[in-house]
Amino acid sequence: MDKFASMRAFTQVIESGGFAAAARTMGVSRSTVNKLVINLEDELKVQLLQRSTRQVNPTPTGLAFYERCVNILAEVEAAELAVSQLQTEPKGTLKINAPMSFGTLHLGKAIAEFITQYPELQVQLTLDDRLIDPIAEGYDLTVRISQPETSPSLVCQAIAPVARVLCASSTYLAKHGVPQHPEELTEHSCLHYGQIVTGNQWQLSDREQEYRVTVKGTLCSNNGEVLRDAAVRGLGIALLPTFIIQQELDRETLAIVLPNYQPPALSLCLIYPLNRHLNTKIRLFTEFLRQKFGL
Repeated sequence: MDKFASMRAFTQVIESGGFAAAARTMGVSRSTVNKLVINLEDELKVQLLQRSTRQVNPTPTGLAFYERCVNILAEVEAAELAVSQLQTEPKGTLKINAPMSFGTLHLGKAIAEFITQYPELQVQLTLDDRLIDPIAEGYDLTVRISQPETSPSLVCQAIAPVARVLCASSTYLAKHGVPQHPEELTEHSCLHYGQIVTGNQWQLSDREQEYRVTVKGTLCSNNGEVLRDAAVRGLGIALLPTFIIQQELDRETLAIVLPNYQPPALSLCLIYPLNRHLNTKIRLFTEFLRQKFGL
């Protein structure tokens, strides 16, 4: 039995969420993947996967073994690349998931530059504003604008701060007044991110105190560009990252509101499965983005 091939098949099944998806990723038949995993279970004399007609999940033993496999396979890949002198010329496919606004405004251009540096590498970029599990959905790496989080199975690297401000159009402010204190936001139409119930809690603070305000408005969305455009049209006050609204601030189609009160800091985060830092493609892409957007 080719144990490395079986380990690769096993890890791919977990990361892809099933045998069929793993087979497509590996470019082999489903029966081949199934046979490799069964051989591995027979060799170890343990059940690694819980199989049903709808889904495949790792057993507790399988999850522990998966984490070891990821580390071992990454070490093997690093050794192979070192021997073949491909450390600076990575090959293969790098699957990335990123939020829509950051992807269209900044990340797409950066990836084009990255591919120019490493022409043997193929990048598959999917833009999606929903939160995803990179292991379950088969991504090598996800890019998120968030607060760094800890996870037993994922690495979360914060590579750059992301500033956010409250903003509104001069038309809206002339009509409804300029708020002077966070508590006055309850009297305004606020364009908030996410769901009506879960996205309407704004947290702001000055040097002395923190304020939590429940806001309301005519529009909520999980996309910052939608909220930006609504703010420009005078529909309300929005809380947005400056990378989305910088042009509007420069053109003065939007103005900063309550500049002395700051929301919690967010970061540009890179998230990938545990121990994938040894993966050459991820390591090079992480370093590239750190140089591109980091301080």
